[in-house]
Amino acid sequence: MFLNVKEYFKRIGYAKKPDASLQTLRTIHRLHLLSVPFENLDIHFGSPIYLNTESFFNKIVKRNRGGFCYELNGLFFELLRSLGFNVQMLSARVASPDGSWGPDFDHMTLLVQLDEPWIADVGFGDSFMEPLRLNESSEQIQNGRGFKLVEGEDGSIIYQAEQNGVWSNQFLFNLQPHHLNDFSGMCHYQQTSPESSFRKRVVCSVATKNGRITLTDQLLIVTKKGKRKETKISGERQFHSLLKKHFGIVLS
Repeated sequence: MFLNVKEYFKRIGYAKKPDASLQTLRTIHRLHLLSVPFENLDIHFGSPIYLNTESFFNKIVKRNRGGFCYELNGLFFELLRSLGFNVQMLSARVASPDGSWGPDFDHMTLLVQLDEPWIADVGFGDSFMEPLRLNESSEQIQNGRGFKLVEGEDGSIIYQAEQNGVWSNQFLFNLQPHHLNDFSGMCHYQQTSPESSFRKRVVCSVATKNGRITLTDQLLIVTKKGKRKETKISGERQFHSLLKKHFGIVLS
């Protein structure tokens, strides 16, 4: 597909000359997470999501929206590829509260091959802000938060250190490359199944330089320098007002 890189860079606030380097990858990865929210608004407001990168571009770049993993990482994949990166889509299984793993294609993550392999992901929400070294077994620190990649029987597991010092598993993946259409079945499931977590609550969330802003249909949650403030939402009108104020999103 044709990808207007200049418009994409304007959307995320990147103004330098890019190349297929680790520094560029780190910078645009971070800027993407600071600019483009993780959100499931279309699922709750009646707009089907199809796996089409032109649709992703129109939604995320031209309409100043966000999306969930297939959209965010699907479009970021195209950006990286257009810049000359060697990048592949990987299937990942998200950890459930009971410790079990979700199905294949539950999540999309990205493998970027430079001098060494890196895991990039702008579609998981509150997670690592810059790519993680795949072949690094020790803790990787970002903004005071720890991440680890641990080899398991079924692939690699990404762990994140919580504030209480406990490590929580985020998702499990293997290195089998996939195409965008391979995720279509789970994309449909996430939008339509009563069992899908994306059907159970509305969420729009973006990273900030010192925390995160998250809006649900019930709460506005602002985290700043580790301090969390919650404000109850009084109704749909206030929800749309906060959506515009904090994310620049206006739903038709």
